[in-house]
Amino acid sequence: MASLTWTDLLDSELTAELIQETLACVDNDLWVATACLDKVLDDVELQRELLKLGISRTDLAIQRAKASLEEKSTGTSENGEGDIYAGEPLNSYFGGHSEDAQLCAIRSILLTRSTRLECYAQIAECMEDVEMDDTASVDGSWEDDPWADEFDTGSIRTTKSRRSKSQIPVPLPLSSFLTQHPSFMGMALVSQMQFEAVKALVERIPGMFAYRFAMLEEIPLFAEPSLYRDLLPAVDSVMDAEKARNLAAADDDWCQRPDVLATLKEFVPWLEEEIQSMEAPPNMSTHDSLLSGKEITSWYRNRVNDALSTTGMADVALSLVQHGISLGVSELDEVGEDLTLISRLVYDAPGSKDEGTLISLDDWRALTPSEVVQRYMASSSPETVVNDIRRLVMPYLFVQESRAERAGKPDPGLVKSLLHGYILSAPIDLLVPIFDASKPTLLASQRIISDDEDIARLALSCLYGNPSVEEWTQMSRIFECLPLWSLDGTGSREEEEVEATMSSLASYLAPSTNQPLGRPSELLRFFKPLHASSLSIALDVLDVHLESGEILAKWGTPVTLQWLLQSSRNETQQRAWATKLVRTCNGELHSVDDWLSLLEDMLKLSRPEDSPNPTNSAFGTLSKEDIRKIFFRGLLSSGNFLMAKSLARPRAGDVLLGNDDVERLCLECSREFYDNASNGNYNFGDMKQAYECLSVPHPTPAIEREREFIEATSRISSYNIMSRPGVPLLPIDIRLMTDKLTLISRVLSGNDTAYKHVEVILDLVRKLGYKGNTLAEVKTLAMITDTALQAEDFDVAYQTSDRMVNTVLKYKAASLPGSESPEVLEAAEVCWVSCLQLGRHPEADNTERKMYLLGRALELCPPDKITDILSAWRKVEEEDIEQRQEILSDKKSPGKVSQKRQTRGRTATLASKLQSLHIHSPSLPSAPDAAAIASHALGRVAASLPFSIPGRERSGSREGSRPRAGSPDVQAQARHALQRGIGWLIGADESEL
Repeated sequence: MASLTWTDLLDSELTAELIQETLACVDNDLWVATACLDKVLDDVELQRELLKLGISRTDLAIQRAKASLEEKSTGTSENGEGDIYAGEPLNSYFGGHSEDAQLCAIRSILLTRSTRLECYAQIAECMEDVEMDDTASVDGSWEDDPWADEFDTGSIRTTKSRRSKSQIPVPLPLSSFLTQHPSFMGMALVSQMQFEAVKALVERIPGMFAYRFAMLEEIPLFAEPSLYRDLLPAVDSVMDAEKARNLAAADDDWCQRPDVLATLKEFVPWLEEEIQSMEAPPNMSTHDSLLSGKEITSWYRNRVNDALSTTGMADVALSLVQHGISLGVSELDEVGEDLTLISRLVYDAPGSKDEGTLISLDDWRALTPSEVVQRYMASSSPETVVNDIRRLVMPYLFVQESRAERAGKPDPGLVKSLLHGYILSAPIDLLVPIFDASKPTLLASQRIISDDEDIARLALSCLYGNPSVEEWTQMSRIFECLPLWSLDGTGSREEEEVEATMSSLASYLAPSTNQPLGRPSELLRFFKPLHASSLSIALDVLDVHLESGEILAKWGTPVTLQWLLQSSRNETQQRAWATKLVRTCNGELHSVDDWLSLLEDMLKLSRPEDSPNPTNSAFGTLSKEDIRKIFFRGLLSSGNFLMAKSLARPRAGDVLLGNDDVERLCLECSREFYDNASNGNYNFGDMKQAYECLSVPHPTPAIEREREFIEATSRISSYNIMSRPGVPLLPIDIRLMTDKLTLISRVLSGNDTAYKHVEVILDLVRKLGYKGNTLAEVKTLAMITDTALQAEDFDVAYQTSDRMVNTVLKYKAASLPGSESPEVLEAAEVCWVSCLQLGRHPEADNTERKMYLLGRALELCPPDKITDILSAWRKVEEEDIEQRQEILSDKKSPGKVSQKRQTRGRTATLASKLQSLHIHSPSLPSAPDAAAIASHALGRVAASLPFSIPGRERSGSREGSRPRAGSPDVQAQARHALQRGIGWLIGADESEL
């Protein structure tokens, strides 16, 4: 009845009273013990009652077994009382008393559960809710900080969490804890960071010590080590091995002895299965024995490296190392140093709060000292850089120096070399406060760079290695922090040394395709050999370069210090830059004061008048006279001619330049404007500038000639002359022409009425540079005559020819007889050829003028041409006589027209349709158009034909007056026919022919 009642009860219905009522009254111990074994509850008190009851019902079985074994024993052995229960007697007893064997097996399991139950109760008491606070504070409990003497402990951050406690449930129910291996509970507690509960588990449950490292590995890497300090492995310094802990002893009950349990497993089959169900997972690592000191050290290092690389929490890693050292773990001092330095990088370096820093211990040790310094200073600002060096960089450098000494390789210059290396690589805005904190006026203990020579060398390297063209204010502030030596013994040797150094440095900094710009660290080697006296001279050179750079930057043409160094003896570069300076500023200067201010600054940069040798200033190779010329030319190039005139011709004060220099510069500048002009009209653009530029100097013949040439260019451009089809003739083309009379030919051939304006054309010739050149005037008149003749404007042709004849006669009269120059002879040749051409023209009807021109041709021609000209003169003379006779005949018979006149009329009709071929002098230029080229070519051909007459005839004979094949009359008619074309002859009236 009782058994039925017990089996029908639910776990939720059980109470302590009900347990006693249902089980205590049962006389069968095995049944009661088995019932207590089968029932596993989650309630601690009820489970305790069951375990007490079950264990109590196994007491008699233990007593009977022990008594039976004692009776069978023949005596106590030498090894002690424990041996009387071992061996064959135990097997014999359990073999004959199976119920007692069952009770002993149940007892061993109930005792194990009882031990776990009490541990579970203690774990439940230890369970508390832990809230981690983000606020980090210095853990004052560590009085044995091994780095307290070397570092400021205030910078070592260890997180001491403020905890608010509240009971929370145990992660595993009691039933699971009693029936599974306790390592499951340990892992669950570790994951919840219930370290007090884990400690209770390890101390109270036998065998859990073997799983200590498995549970330690499951602790979150961000957990503060002080929270689980009691779980950390310690080292016995004497044994150099892991220190053993005071753990709970295994149950000493008789039935839990190993030999008894082994025997029980033979007679109670289910005991083996029950024990196996409570074993740990096979993949869980165990360490039954104590580890060596090196193994413990290795564990700490691995844990630290994982914490750094995973969480980046250097303070947690450092705290772990501190705890390890306090627990006797050796060889962690250097790791602690590294972690202290890393913690400064992670928490104290600028920008560390904005950028998460993840770095492992291996990564840290792989960094070179220079890289570490760069990491420390990566986010430093001008406001923090000095403090960052003192609290971050210097402690690190001292640690490196100390390690070198401990390693037996002391390096007294290590700190200096690493610090200087950073300074040489720092940007200019950070260098200013660094040099300011190294001023010689400060105490040596307060200076970043304490040595005066070092600060001078570093400043020279940093400034000459700076490629910036805008940071002159910062560079000047650095210069103001440099030492000033009063060295009376400085002589030529030091000056030569500095000169050689600067020259070598300039050569090294020369631009190259295979070499980048010199870095400050590379330039330092040039200044290392220099000592105080030489460094003082080098700083003087630097001062001059800085002043030059500031002035050039002020006027918008900045350069680098390297350029100033390289160009210090290069006149070409300095002259080019001075020119660029003036031309760059011309758009920003609006008053005379502005221009004079520019001139004043340029003169500051030039070579002093009392010094024949170049100086180190920007324009040190140029004299003040050179600077004034460059300045004035730049002023002219700006187009501000009124201002240039006021400076060149002041009413009061010193004259900027002499008249000759002003004239030369104005001419050069005007020609530059002229050559760059794209249009010849002097009312617009560069041509206007070129013309107005000539108003600056006093009028001189050279200025006047240039002005007239510009006017002539503008006049020629108005005729729209082309250099080639579709491309207008540029002013530069006109200047580069060797024979500018070609332009006159193009004007005459390209314009139908230009020949009528004789004076305009002659004025154009004079302005093209032929003023006073009689030969050019004669050639021009000849071209005008030829053009008028082609236009059949005989009046203009006669007038121009008459003027040309008078000009040549005066030209010949001015020269001594018999000693005519080639120009006079050429002018005479041009004149007589032009007169002959017009005098024998068949369509020119003024025989009186024609005879006059032929007579002048006879007067001016060479002797070998007289016969030819006489032939043409006789022809005109015969025509004149014939015309006179016809006139007289008409007067006698006014109503009749003589046969002669009709014949002559037909001849005249034919002649009117022919155009004369004109003989051109070889010296006359050819026109660019096809008609002019043809005329010139035909003229040369006709001129080569013989003018001689085979036989002299009587002047009154008609036969003699008939044109012969080689006579000038035939030549003229042929030329005229070729020039106008003979196509019209095909459809001509035969009666007219």
